[in-house]
Amino acid sequence: MRLDPYFADRLRRHRRYLLRQALQRLRTAGPWTLLSRATASVTGAPSATPAPAAGAAAPTRAERSARARARHRRAALAWDRDELAGAGTPGPPTITSDHVVPVAGFPDVTVRVYRPTADDRVRPAALHFFGGAFRIGGIDYPTTDAACRRRAAEADVVVVAVAYDLAPEHRFPTQVEQGHAALEWLVRESAALGVDPARLAVTGTSAGGAIAAAVTLMNRDRRRHRLRLQVLEVPVTDLTGRHIDVRPTWRMGVPALIVLRELRSIARTYLASPAQARHPYASPLRAADHTGLPPALILTAEYDTLRGDGAAYGAALRRSGVDATVVRYLGVTHDTPIYTGALPASRAWHEQVIGALRGLHAD
Repeated sequence: MRLDPYFADRLRRHRRYLLRQALQRLRTAGPWTLLSRATASVTGAPSATPAPAAGAAAPTRAERSARARARHRRAALAWDRDELAGAGTPGPPTITSDHVVPVAGFPDVTVRVYRPTADDRVRPAALHFFGGAFRIGGIDYPTTDAACRRRAAEADVVVVAVAYDLAPEHRFPTQVEQGHAALEWLVRESAALGVDPARLAVTGTSAGGAIAAAVTLMNRDRRRHRLRLQVLEVPVTDLTGRHIDVRPTWRMGVPALIVLRELRSIARTYLASPAQARHPYASPLRAADHTGLPPALILTAEYDTLRGDGAAYGAALRRSGVDATVVRYLGVTHDTPIYTGALPASRAWHEQVIGALRGLHAD
């Protein structure tokens, strides 16, 4: 299917933006300055970049990297805010509270609890993990917060969003251990939270889908709390890259080399070593078996290089006797869940997730 006109228009505008940025840099720096920098990058010769002021220590590589990450995260947060305002759906008022959960051997983790109303009725709960390539995102991002509010209100469940630590400051398995500790806390505090511990789901988007799937594996291996459902949206399930599919981005005019380089960068950021990509808690698809895991709803997008990860994980679950449904939305891209204010497919996606969460109420 052809790329949805909404995304095709966004792609055209993004290309024009990149071209304007390149021309602006050319006008500002001048062709000879850009040539000097390019030559320096190849030959190692000094470029025209100004030297540090006399007496000032040049920033270390680690300091430069930290500053670049901070700028990237500020830009990502601003982009997220604009996307919600321009094409998303604001979340309704809900009752929220933040809690700090201790994690043995790892940093404590904050969780945010969303209750649909202030009554004390016992409800099912969904433990949620946000997306962001393991290195951006958070429970304070506007689209994440809006989605948690909408799902709590419309499915009449308690949503518990996990503010797991970001890479590379904190690498695997920190995020999975924090997620598992949050699940243990949710079960332990279920009475105080007004949650039915027999009606729990684990949900996650993109990188958060990897963490959510890993938490279900860790729960099976360690405690076996009853989980009724896992909802994985555009998940990454194998960080070895075996199931990466570059055909969708090639059809969008994005070179495969750029896509593969970005995906390798994400894995290097999250993992302490390449060998960890084979660990089942890093790549849930690579678990020896998937028996005993909760039923799964896995949503993928046609124009997404991760679509193969979701399909392969659903097949692996079914081979182990786990009820798994994989749905591919045609004509849309990886970030489809965000655009419920502008895209019919996004609204259908949202309603499918709400329907799955409402199923937690069933006997």
